[in-house]
Amino acid sequence: MSGSATPPGSLGKVGLSTRGMSVLVRNGVVRPMGPGKLFQIHSGFRKWGLTLTLAFTTGAVRYPGRPAIIDDQGSLSYAELDQQSTRLAHGLRSLATDRVTRIGLLARNHRGAVQTCIAAGKTGADVVLLNTGLSAAQMRAVVEEQQINLLVVDQDLLPLVAECPPGLRKVVGWTEGPVDSLPDTGHRWHTLESLMAAAPGWDLPSPSRHGKTILLTSGTTGTPKGARRPDPRSLTPIAAMLDVIPLLTGDVMLLAPPLFHILAYGHLQLGALLGHTFVLRRKFDPERTLHDLGDHKATVLVAPPVMLQRMLELPAQAAAAQRGSRLRVVCCGGSALPGRLATSFMEVFGSVLYNLYGSTEVSWATIATPRDLAAADGTAGKPPRGTRVAVLDSAGKRVGRGEVGRIFVRNGMLFDGYTRPGMDKEVRRGLMSTGDMGYFDEKGRLFVVGRDDDMIISGGENVFPREVEDLLSARRDVREVAAVGVSDERYGQRLAVYVVVEPGHYLTAEDIREYVKRNLAKFSVPRDVMFLNELPRSPAGKVIPRDLPLAFH
Repeated sequence: MSGSATPPGSLGKVGLSTRGMSVLVRNGVVRPMGPGKLFQIHSGFRKWGLTLTLAFTTGAVRYPGRPAIIDDQGSLSYAELDQQSTRLAHGLRSLATDRVTRIGLLARNHRGAVQTCIAAGKTGADVVLLNTGLSAAQMRAVVEEQQINLLVVDQDLLPLVAECPPGLRKVVGWTEGPVDSLPDTGHRWHTLESLMAAAPGWDLPSPSRHGKTILLTSGTTGTPKGARRPDPRSLTPIAAMLDVIPLLTGDVMLLAPPLFHILAYGHLQLGALLGHTFVLRRKFDPERTLHDLGDHKATVLVAPPVMLQRMLELPAQAAAAQRGSRLRVVCCGGSALPGRLATSFMEVFGSVLYNLYGSTEVSWATIATPRDLAAADGTAGKPPRGTRVAVLDSAGKRVGRGEVGRIFVRNGMLFDGYTRPGMDKEVRRGLMSTGDMGYFDEKGRLFVVGRDDDMIISGGENVFPREVEDLLSARRDVREVAAVGVSDERYGQRLAVYVVVEPGHYLTAEDIREYVKRNLAKFSVPRDVMFLNELPRSPAGKVIPRDLPLAFH
């Protein structure tokens, strides 16, 4: 970060166009304030740069009494969060015989997870957001590869770190009961609460570096890669997002996805800058979510498609929540949004749904507004200002409208690279690969047809499993579906589908095949159809292909 940049809250130059500045003023990011507050914010900026730590500490200056977090423990104001994260930063440093440089966070959604991220920024330590869906063996590999030297872990997740190196220092982020309920390991357990209670509250000196946030990507097999999230170089990317998605200062945001996922973490960053109140629950429950929307007068909901689907399966509660809530914006992403789901959701909650397409590496690429979703089922939308998206062929040339190719992106929030040496994303024409295939329609709206490594070649024909998934998920008697490629001695590969039928309906494998045959090319017709009670999903709501039954393999 350049030390000459102007901090949030100031009306100085921030490398913005007139339109960008007007967006930040309109949405409440930039507002006049007294010189005392401006000095505090500028001091924070010089310490931490445009980071999550700055966003929350700025909130403590601008609106100290506003609730920052509402979770299973109650409410916590911005001022309290700032004070407690400072004490936690002191506490984390006190544990280290050497300097804590990289903290692993294995936690569900609660205040302790946010406190840890803010505290790490105040010490200059990196934070690795660990996926709660990893196996114990994968967890050990990640801890070793990322060189984590302190681990914050919830009590119920302790089994996942059982294979980690014995000398790894651990702090319990969430306890299921009193501290004496923790496993007897022969040493004294530290908790976030005990560290904060014993630590001083004075400000820490400026760290020698800005700590990085590292998110894990991939990892369905093998060891997940670490991707370093960038600090924004200016407020321009934020203005571009807010120009499309009307988030406002003081919104109440219900964050449903796990914080280790870019969908949730990105909105935590953005919402903190706007002084949002965040409603966090350790585990997603659709009925509890609907009640939270009404009870806390939530104006923003962030959730992947499968969570929206689960909410719609409670029609009576959904209607009640719609009457009691004040939802203006629902941000969806992380996996494909079926067109039928978008339509059904907006029928209940109104024209509030925004579909975000992107990845850990490129942040966002496109945004579909409610108008886009109403006009074109399943679209990923259009690039916001400052973002370029291109669909290229295998030679790196742009393809025509309607033609499928590989999706490449450039914006101001591309990741800072993988932590694993020798690995990087492919770049062509100055744009970074998302790893997906897609096409633009005649209106300039992007459609994603699937991962480039998911495409299968069956008898010499290219088959996109996503196309079959979209077709079948549009049926009202299909609750959810997954399509995958499996080996075939004659054709090389063939398509297999796994179907979850809506309760009260009955389907046969032949019904599925005939429907695909009537609507798609014959090489897209699945030979193998299996019916399941539910699809295996990660904590972030993505289908886990390796956990699907292997009967077809």
